Amino acid sequence: MLALALLPALAWSHGISETNARFVEAVSGPAIAPFMFLGAKHMVTGYDHLLFLLGVVFFLYRARDVVLYVTLFTVGHSLTLMFGVLTQTTVNAYVVDGIIGLSVAYKAFENLGGFRSVLPVRIDTRLAVLVFGLAHGLGLATKVLDLTVSDSGLVTNIVSFNVGVEIGQILALVLVVFVLNRWRVLAGFDRHAMVANTLLMACGFLLAGYQFAGVWLA
Repeated sequence: MLALALLPALAWSHGISETNARFVEAVSGPAIAPFMFLGAKHMVTGYDHLLFLLGVVFFLYRARDVVLYVTLFTVGHSLTLMFGVLTQTTVNAYVVDGIIGLSVAYKAFENLGGFRSVLPVRIDTRLAVLVFGLAHGLGLATKVLDLTVSDSGLVTNIVSFNVGVEIGQILALVLVVFVLNRWRVLAGFDRHAMVANTLLMACGFLLAGYQFAGVWLA
């Protein structure tokens, strides 16, 4: 029921608000600070990003592992965002957002140990995180290309946006990791972790289903 209630918000989590869209279209020339703010805002208010990152760090106990996986996600996200905008590469937004939903479900299923029981070989989680990071960035690039964006200062502004995404990601992860660390020392964590990842997987499939349905209805 919680997942169903959140579905409308999840479905639009990777979009750009009307206010932000008007600002982006009005900018001509470098605007470093505003685009850094928009990048940070995109991360801390983007349910798809946060759900995926929650799944990624859920069972990571060492700081260096958290940094490694989050860096891989950031690199993928930044590369496709920059590539997509600069080369005017467009894709079906519903398909990309559906893949993002599947990335959430995938990570939760992996956390539940699902792949160990159904696949004869192990999927490299690092590669999977990088690939899904590429999908996340391409999704945002597609949304940006729907706007009328000035070429003046475009590279500077996209780089600034990516820096803002990284700042927002760090802020979000500090809170997520803090809560997880406090939760892990409580009795019954293993049981509750299974429930949490099952709900996480359900949200991912609901988001994916909603978006893939849009391919046929659009």
